[in-house]
Amino acid sequence: MSALDLIIKNADIATATESFIGDIGVRNGRIALLGDLGTGAARVIDAEQRLVTPGGVDAHCHLDQPMSDGSVMADDFSTGTVSAACGGTTTAIPFACQIRGQSVRAAVDDYHQRAHGKPVIDYAFHLIVTDPTPDVLERELPELIGEGYTHFKIYMTYDDLKLKDREILDVLALARREGALPMIHAENDDCIAWLTDILEEAGKIAPRFHSDARPPVIEREAAHRAISLAELIDVPVLIVHVSSNAAMSQIQKAQGRGIRIYAETCPQYLFLTADDLAAPGFEGAKCICSPPPRSVEDQMHIWRGLRTGVFQVFSSDHAPFSFDDPKGKRNAGQNAKFRAVPNGVPGIETRMPLLMSEGVLKKRIDIHQFVSLTATAPAKLYGLYPHKGTIAPGCDADLVIWDTNLDFVLTNGMLHHNVDYTPYEGMTLNAWPHIVLSRGDVIAKDGECQARPGRGRFHRSSSQLPVGLEHRKVA
Repeated sequence: MSALDLIIKNADIATATESFIGDIGVRNGRIALLGDLGTGAARVIDAEQRLVTPGGVDAHCHLDQPMSDGSVMADDFSTGTVSAACGGTTTAIPFACQIRGQSVRAAVDDYHQRAHGKPVIDYAFHLIVTDPTPDVLERELPELIGEGYTHFKIYMTYDDLKLKDREILDVLALARREGALPMIHAENDDCIAWLTDILEEAGKIAPRFHSDARPPVIEREAAHRAISLAELIDVPVLIVHVSSNAAMSQIQKAQGRGIRIYAETCPQYLFLTADDLAAPGFEGAKCICSPPPRSVEDQMHIWRGLRTGVFQVFSSDHAPFSFDDPKGKRNAGQNAKFRAVPNGVPGIETRMPLLMSEGVLKKRIDIHQFVSLTATAPAKLYGLYPHKGTIAPGCDADLVIWDTNLDFVLTNGMLHHNVDYTPYEGMTLNAWPHIVLSRGDVIAKDGECQARPGRGRFHRSSSQLPVGLEHRKVA
């Protein structure tokens, strides 16, 4: 047996199912051995009984994504993945978005070009399907799914992205036939447009009215409709960025009836509320995202959903638009109407530290739920497991060695994204990654990136969901 390249000593190891003290031996970028391994390796890192978890899989983030309104995302595959690495994420899955009138293949080719030579962490792509023409459904998507692009997002809102119910059914039927996993942004677009027009006629255009235009009932109705369409086709779907108890209850009821519905939520629905949209002046635009942040009561229910297994995935939905940027949040003007403000908040670096500090250390969830939500379940759902998402022999040596005895105030100056604010400014946290490894390489240490651009590898995805998260492929 060849010598180990690296041993991580004295690790307090946590996976989605177990915890144990031991050493982690790494060879050729993969975990080779677990146990009492001595010091026989080219390199040794003493974890000093710190908590060690799998590297995070951020299964919902936007990097350098073309926008139809002329706005520009502040993070590309360089700054975005550096930020991810410093926060403990070792695999990111952003979106290759089809532009209406163009092919999905063109979006994939464009996105590979945008990523070329830049990522410091490993990555995969989701597809976004906005124009399900016969050629897309009959040729392009089956070909792309066969090539390892096995998950795609569809929208029920936004004029340039949304699909009609009939189109959604066509896409879901394709997913069932080919063994792909659809993700659905569930909000009722007609209701949003109707409420937005009423608010504007009354002169209510400030950022705080964004939440009034998208109340929980709109998310609840769309979630129910998405579940119904999935039930009709008999295909598993994942409803993304669930923000409210109203929508979560629909998902929980469907899961209770045995319907294969998975769900994701995000930090903004645990740590922001509608009150943040009402900050003085235009400041509330920093927190405009869709669905919007809800109430403190909704936050409590979302925590309950994380704890009880309603949610399988905790993603950042990182959408990096700078605040004081004419191509960012002010794309439509210094004090634009809320409907014209680019949607999204940054969070790729803060996702895991926030959940570790406020979830695990404050005992809202346990460490195994943390690992499952941030790494294992997204790796399984999106076809990257077992190379990603766990700590076991044969897996990629993607690891986070944590500091969990800290006490600091979070500021944007600490972060490595290219955005000029964080919506979590001023929060007191108690955890941050000490050392982050990707395939055995130290890529971040004490909040500073140590990886070279372009070292990240693209990963094609399997369409086979593992036991516990499986669905059958239908001929």
